Amino acid sequence: MEAEALKVSNDTLFILLGAIMVLAMHSGFAFLELGTVRGKNQVNALVKILCDFAVSTIVYFFVGYSVAYGVDFFSGAEKLAEKSGFELTKFFFLLTFAAAVPAIISGGIAERSKFNTQLIATAVIVGLIYPFFEGIAWNNQYGVQDWIKATTGENFHDFAGSVVVHAIGGWLALGAVILLGPRMGRYPRSGGVTAQPPSSIPFLALGAWILTVGWFGFNVMSAQTIDKISGLVAVNSLMAMAGGILAALIAGRNDPGFVHNGPLAGLVAVCAGSDVMHPLGALVTGAVAGVLFVVMFTITQNRLKIDDVLGVWPLHGLCGAWGAIACGIFGAKSLGGMGGVSFTAQLIGTALGIAVALIGAFIVYGVLKAIMGLRLSEEEEFDGSDLSLHKIGASPERTGW
Repeated sequence: MEAEALKVSNDTLFILLGAIMVLAMHSGFAFLELGTVRGKNQVNALVKILCDFAVSTIVYFFVGYSVAYGVDFFSGAEKLAEKSGFELTKFFFLLTFAAAVPAIISGGIAERSKFNTQLIATAVIVGLIYPFFEGIAWNNQYGVQDWIKATTGENFHDFAGSVVVHAIGGWLALGAVILLGPRMGRYPRSGGVTAQPPSSIPFLALGAWILTVGWFGFNVMSAQTIDKISGLVAVNSLMAMAGGILAALIAGRNDPGFVHNGPLAGLVAVCAGSDVMHPLGALVTGAVAGVLFVVMFTITQNRLKIDDVLGVWPLHGLCGAWGAIACGIFGAKSLGGMGGVSFTAQLIGTALGIAVALIGAFIVYGVLKAIMGLRLSEEEEFDGSDLSLHKIGASPERTGW
C-alpha cells in the first residue's frame, strides 16, 4: 500500500509540474502577441490572454472536462482529494491545453477584435467545441476511434496535441479571421499590402523562448504518469525544435520574426508523433514545419490577403496538420519509428479535426457577428485597443495616455 501511495503521489507531482510548465507557456503567448502587434495594442494582448485563461478555467471545470471525459467535480472536497487529488491535478494539466486554443486564436484576431465578444467565444470553444474533439481523440468518445481502427488497422495517434490543440486552434482562428476582416489600411483599395511591422522584437523573442522551454512540459508530461515518461519524447522535441529554427532561418532569409517562430513550428508539428518517431524523423518533421510556416505565412498575408496577425493558421493550423500526418510517416517501423500508427488513420483524424474546427468557427463567430459584432469601430481601431478598451497604453509616460 505504501508503494502504491508513493506512486500516486509521484504521479500527482509529475503532472502538477507539467501543468505549471504549460501554464507558464501562456505568458509566452502573451509576450509573443505583445511583441508582434503595434504599440497601441500591447496592453490588450496581455489582458486578453490572462482573461481568456480565467474564462477557460471556469468553463472547462463546469462543462468542458465533463464533455471530453465524462468526469465532473460535484462532490465533497474529501472525495476530490482521494489518491492525492490526482484527478484534480490531471484536470489542471488538461485545462492548460484547452486554454491554449483561445490563446492561439487571440494572435490571429489581434488589433481589431471586440474584447467581450471574444470572451464569449472562448467560453463556447473551451466548453463545447474543443472538448468534443478532445474526447474523440483522447477518450474514444462516440466510437470514432473504434471506427478508424476498424477501417485502417490503427487508432488516430496524437500524443501531445498537434491536431487536438494546435490544428483545432489554428483552424478556428482562420474562420474567425475571415469573418472579422483585415485591419484598417492593411490592404489598400489601390492594391498591394501595407506593412505593419512588429512593435518589439525583444518581446516577440521572449514570448517564443518561454513557449519553447515550456513545450518540454507540454510534450514530455503528456505521459501523465511518471512510469510512462519517455526520453524519446524529449529528444524528439529537441530535434524538431532545432530543425524548425534552422529551416525558418534559411527560408525566412534571417528575418527575426520567422526565426523565432521556427522552433514553435517544429514543436507544434512533433507533438503528435514525439513518442513514436526516430529523432531523425523528428528533425525532418520540424524542418518541414519551419519552411511550411514561412512560405504559408507569406502566401496568407500577401497573396490570399488574410490578415492573420501572428500567422496562427500557418503556425498552428497547417503545422499541426502536417505533424499528425508526419506521425503516420515517420512513426512507421520502416522509417525507424516505433510503429503502431497508420498513415490513413492520421489523414482521417486530421481531416476530422479540421472539419470540427472550421464548422465550429463559422457557427460561433458567425452568430456573434450577427448578434454583437466582432470588431471595434473604425475610431476605436484607429486609436488602438489599449486606449479604446483599457484606457491606458503600454508606456503612458511616453505616449501621453
